[in-house]
Amino acid sequence: MKFQKIFAASLIAGVMSCGVAYAEGPHDKAIKARQAMFQLYSFSAGVLGDMAKGKIDYDAELAKELAGNLNAAANLGQSAFWPAGSDNSNPDNLKNRALPKIWETFPAIGENAQELKDAAAVLAAEAGNGLDALRSSMGAVGKSCKGCHDEYRAKKR
Repeated sequence: MKFQKIFAASLIAGVMSCGVAYAEGPHDKAIKARQAMFQLYSFSAGVLGDMAKGKIDYDAELAKELAGNLNAAANLGQSAFWPAGSDNSNPDNLKNRALPKIWETFPAIGENAQELKDAAAVLAAEAGNGLDALRSSMGAVGKSCKGCHDEYRAKKR
């Protein structure tokens, strides 16, 4: 009986200490959510970019689908993804590349987000209409992505 109590207490203490060691930071869920969104952007735009550059064959149905996905992702409500303090200067956060400038210049970053929404809407309407249509609408998407990356995202370490 005494052994069982000691074992149970040790087990509980061990589980609790593991929980503390692997506890999430205050913004980790929001950071994970926005990183997932960016993965969707990257995947869709990457395949579409490869089609536009001739690295892979153009597929009208796939182009239309991926452009629609990018458009949908660009129009997600994101307010919960960007809590103040979830930038890369906070050591309690997951590794991320969001610069503090995002919050220092708010709502200016909203203009960049709107550029992506506008470009993604055009791309969604045009991507399935042939390779030339895809190529002509990809430039604005790339420009909008670059605008945020240059201003608000830290370089890879």
